[in-house]
Amino acid sequence: MAEIFTAVLILLMFMAALAAASVRVLREYERAVVFRLGRLVGERGPGLVLLIPGIDRMVRVTLRTRTVTIPPQDVITRDNVTARVDAVAYFRVVDANSAVVSVEDAQKATLQIAQTTLRSVLGKADLDTLLSEREQLNEHLQKIIDEQTEPWGIKATTVEIKDVSIPTAMQKAMSRQAEAERERRARIINADAEYQAAAKLAEAAQVINAAPAGLQLRYLQTLREIGGGEQSSTIVFPLPIDLIKPLLEQINKPSAETGTPAELHNGTGVGELPKPQ
Repeated sequence: MAEIFTAVLILLMFMAALAAASVRVLREYERAVVFRLGRLVGERGPGLVLLIPGIDRMVRVTLRTRTVTIPPQDVITRDNVTARVDAVAYFRVVDANSAVVSVEDAQKATLQIAQTTLRSVLGKADLDTLLSEREQLNEHLQKIIDEQTEPWGIKATTVEIKDVSIPTAMQKAMSRQAEAERERRARIINADAEYQAAAKLAEAAQVINAAPAGLQLRYLQTLREIGGGEQSSTIVFPLPIDLIKPLLEQINKPSAETGTPAELHNGTGVGELPKPQ
């Protein structure tokens, strides 16, 4: 009886070990590439996967997006400027069979392709393009890397340039260039403002020329603005000779009583009236 019990126990243990070796559970983002006696059977999963113990072999592949940090690369741009570029690439497996059969290490191979493509593409661009047109360069890098990794069943989703480092001397030169550009723009804006102000003054002069009284009104308005502060001020108001000319002519006429004209003192506008009898 004990021997039978021992045999049954051994059989149960063997069946449990056999079941553990033949049953696999895959998550939603995982796939199994099954080989039977060395030949590719196909892709299975997710969920429960049954294998033939000792005959089938399974390679687990994840379909989630993975990140590859591209080490800093020394790049010589088209205008012979040395730059150090950091980048990152995102990729995922879209064909599990090709990712296992076509390439030994998909992540390592993608990293090598990204490094060589980064140096090749950025070496054809000048420094200004590298600094100001990163989006176009990112799209170009992603397209080239994706074309090269497509036979491996890998999709390069995004390539991003994180940082661009340039020599200190070049940074100072770019700073001086930017300062000179800002000064040039400021001078252009000031000149444009002066031109517009001069044009408006010319228009105002034409309007005042058509109406001479407008000049006197503007003159009075200016005097009011000068003396319109909080503190009291004294304004010396010069009297135009045109306003007192009729008065001078009246004084210069022959007197009705003496019959002699009034004498003027050197054109000062002050007449000497005849003495009373």
